[in-house]
Amino acid sequence: MEWEVCVSVMSPGNEGGLCWPPLISGVLQRRYKRFLADIRLDDGRPVTAHCPNSGSMKGCSEAGRPVLLSEHDHPRRKLRYTWELIDMGSSWVGVNTLVPNRLVSASVAAGKIPDLTEYERIRREIPVGSRSRIDLLLESRGRRPCYVEIKNCTLVEAGRARFPDAVTTRGRKHLLELERLSASGCRAVTFFLVQRMDAEGFSPADDIDPAYGAELRRVHRGGVEILAYDVHVDPAGIALRRRLPLML
Repeated sequence: MEWEVCVSVMSPGNEGGLCWPPLISGVLQRRYKRFLADIRLDDGRPVTAHCPNSGSMKGCSEAGRPVLLSEHDHPRRKLRYTWELIDMGSSWVGVNTLVPNRLVSASVAAGKIPDLTEYERIRREIPVGSRSRIDLLLESRGRRPCYVEIKNCTLVEAGRARFPDAVTTRGRKHLLELERLSASGCRAVTFFLVQRMDAEGFSPADDIDPAYGAELRRVHRGGVEILAYDVHVDPAGIALRRRLPLML
């Protein structure tokens, strides 16, 4: 399944947003084994859906909540449905971790991120170092190359978006790669995409992974840039909304 890049999503000015495919509504029964979710559709049928999120999903996997699924008929798929959204009351929340890279890339191309404009070329999944990849490389003649690592953020507590929602050694590895790239003269950016609308700022989740929070602050002091944006998200689509203040 491919999301369409929409000229306008939900409201004017959301160029670079993504339109969801047709969605089916239901109620979450349980999420288990990380990648599985039992859901009762509105017509009463019980189904098991693919959960495209390897995190703990703390704060966005509460049983009994309304959810929206995409449907797929590819013969090689084991599960017909994919869990895309959950309604947490204060906001719809996008749970699909494939969305942030697509949305940020489309938003950069549409000029919707002031800090990342005026680059002529966008490349995705760029190998760096040994056995690592960075999500985006932005290039333009006469400008420093800009490496952007995108992180999916779905945890919001007391009005504050927080990352990570589980201990992440991979996340710390990416910070070290960005630090190395920054030291070599490139721009290096870690971009937190908050897939919900009820956050007023962003902080590292020190109580969940204190090592990640300490590393994020350290590399930021050394030149790695931090951007955090939330989205406008509803059953029609998802689009970048605003830059969130950092609370480091």
